[in-house]
Amino acid sequence: MAKQEADIGLIGLAVMGQNLVLNMNDHGHTVAVYNRTVSKVDDFLKGPAKGTKVIGSQSLKEFFDNLKRPRKVMFMVKAGAAVDALIEECLPFLEPGDIIIDGGNSHYPDSERRNEMLKGKGILFVGAGISGGEEGARHGPSIMPGGNPDAWPLVKPIFQAIAAKADDGTPCCDWVGEGGAGHYVKMVHNGIEYGDIQLICEAYHLLKTALGCDNNELQQIFTEWNKGQLDSYLIEITSQILAYKEKDGSFLIDKILDVAGQKGTGKWTGISALELGMPVTLIAEAVFARCLSALKDDRIKVSKVYAAPKEKFSGDHKAFVENVREALYASKIISYAQGFMLMRAAAKEQNWHLNYGGIALMWRGGCIIRSAFLNKIKAAFDKDKELISLLLDPFFVKEITDAEDSWRDIVATSAKLGVPSPCFSTSLAFFDGYRSERLPANLLQAQRDFFGAHTYERIDQPRGKFFHTNWTGTGGDVSSTTYNA
Repeated sequence: MAKQEADIGLIGLAVMGQNLVLNMNDHGHTVAVYNRTVSKVDDFLKGPAKGTKVIGSQSLKEFFDNLKRPRKVMFMVKAGAAVDALIEECLPFLEPGDIIIDGGNSHYPDSERRNEMLKGKGILFVGAGISGGEEGARHGPSIMPGGNPDAWPLVKPIFQAIAAKADDGTPCCDWVGEGGAGHYVKMVHNGIEYGDIQLICEAYHLLKTALGCDNNELQQIFTEWNKGQLDSYLIEITSQILAYKEKDGSFLIDKILDVAGQKGTGKWTGISALELGMPVTLIAEAVFARCLSALKDDRIKVSKVYAAPKEKFSGDHKAFVENVREALYASKIISYAQGFMLMRAAAKEQNWHLNYGGIALMWRGGCIIRSAFLNKIKAAFDKDKELISLLLDPFFVKEITDAEDSWRDIVATSAKLGVPSPCFSTSLAFFDGYRSERLPANLLQAQRDFFGAHTYERIDQPRGKFFHTNWTGTGGDVSSTTYNA
C-alpha cells in the first residue's frame, strides 16, 4: 500500500493543472497527480516536474492511497459533464470529511447542485474560480473559493500560499461564500474582463481610425496610460501586443483576423443579469460585440453597400487622445459598478453572504482584470459594507464627474465618424438612465396597460398599489397580472 504522504491531489494535467501543481510544490506542499491519459503523468514527471516531490499515480486507487486524510482532491478538467463523470469515478474511494475541489470554469448552478449532492454523502465540496491564465497558475493566481464552508480551514493554507499577493502582501484568495458563490464571482470577473477588453479595443479603434495613429504611437499611448488611472494588466499587455513585430519587421497585430472567440462565461453573466433583472448592459454589449465580429462574411458584404460617413476628425490630436482615455476610465467604472450590483442581486437571491471589499482584494493581483483601480473599490466597500452602487461612493462620484465631458464628446464623435463604440455608448446610456429621477417608463406602462391590461402604479398613490384604465371605453375593467416581473 502506498504511503499517505501527499497534502493534496490534482486530477487533470493540462497546462493549468501542471502549473498549479508546480506552484504548490514550490510552496512546500507535496502533491499527488493523476490523469485519465496515464502517459501524461509519466511525461509530467520526466519533464516539468522532474526533481520535485510530486507523486505520480497510475490509477485512481493509487492516487487516493497517496493522500493524507482528510483527502483533498482538486479537479482541473473541462467544465460540464466531465466534472460530474469524474465525481462519480472518485466517489467509491472517498469517505466522509474528504474534499473535492473543482478548479475549472464551471457554471455556478452546477456547483450549487454538486455541493448539495456531496453534502448528502458527507463529502465537502469547493467550487474555486481561478484566474490568471497559465502564468498566474504557475506563479500566483487569483483564487475565488466557495462551496461548503467546513472545507475552507482545510484548504486555506494551500490556497493562500499559492495565490498571488497584493502589494501589501495580502493573498488574493479568501472565502467567497456558500454553494456556487465562488464560481459565480469568477463568472462576473470574466464578464467584467469581457467589458474591459472591449473598451480597450474601442479606444484602440477610435485612435487608429479617427486619428490615424500608427502602431508605434498607439504603443506609446497605452504605455503612458498604464502609468496613471488605467494602470492594469490588460492595458500593459495591450502596449506589448502593439509593439510586437514578426521577423520581417511587420506588426503582427495588423495580420490578426478581426473575429473574436469566447468560452461562455461572458454569456452566462449576461443571462444571469437578465434573470435577476439587473441592467448589466456593458458586459452584454461586450458579448454581442464578439458575436458581431464573428459575422465577418456578412460584414464584408454589407461594407460594400454602405459607405462610411464622410466626416473626418479635424480637432486637436492630443486633446482627443486624452478624451478617449477619460471615456475609457469612466466606462470602466460603470462596468465594475454593474458587476458589483449583479453580485449583490445574486447574493440576495441565493442567500449568499458576499464580502465585496474582499472580492475586490482578490482581484488586485494574479487575475486578468487586476489593476490599481481595485484598491479604490475595496476602500469604497470598507467604508460602507451596504453600498448599493459604486456610483454613490464619493471617490467614484468625483472621477465620473471629472471625466463626463470627455466621455460625452467621445461617444458623440464616434457616432458622427461611424466608428462603432458599443461599450462606450451603452455605459454612458446606463449612467444617464441611472442618474435620472424620472424615465419614460410611465408611457411604457401605459402602453402595456392599454394593449394587455397589465396595470400601472401612480405617483400620487402608495407603491405596490396597482391600477388599470379602460383606455378605449370598450376594453373592460379586468386587469392582468400574468406578465408582471
